[in-house]
Amino acid sequence: MEKIKNKLVLIVDDEERNVFALGSYLEALEMKIIVATNGEEAILILKDNPKPDIILLDIMMPVMDGYETLEIIKRTDELKNIPVIAVTARAMKGDDQKCLDAGAWDYISKPINMSVLIEKMNHWMV
Repeated sequence: MEKIKNKLVLIVDDEERNVFALGSYLEALEMKIIVATNGEEAILILKDNPKPDIILLDIMMPVMDGYETLEIIKRTDELKNIPVIAVTARAMKGDDQKCLDAGAWDYISKPINMSVLIEKMNHWMV
């Protein structure tokens, strides 16, 4: 847990309850949280704020979905090295590979198993 303590995470999700639950859990682990409600807002936050240590990116969102957001992150030099874990509620066969092909570093489905998420975050954060 020490590896994630005081790290900055950007949570990108349009569902308020998901953001609250995930944010509360991560804050209890002494992580710092920034929230965006869609991909467009996430990109604006990423360009105007300190870079997060990791991004938890919901795939299905209004305005700009996770796939479009991943495309922008992947082709933006100052963003492309930030680890992104794609999060989706509709875990269908092949979704994990589709997210990885789009530029995510890893993938997790909802409901999120928090111990698995923390393991993945620890793996990707330097």
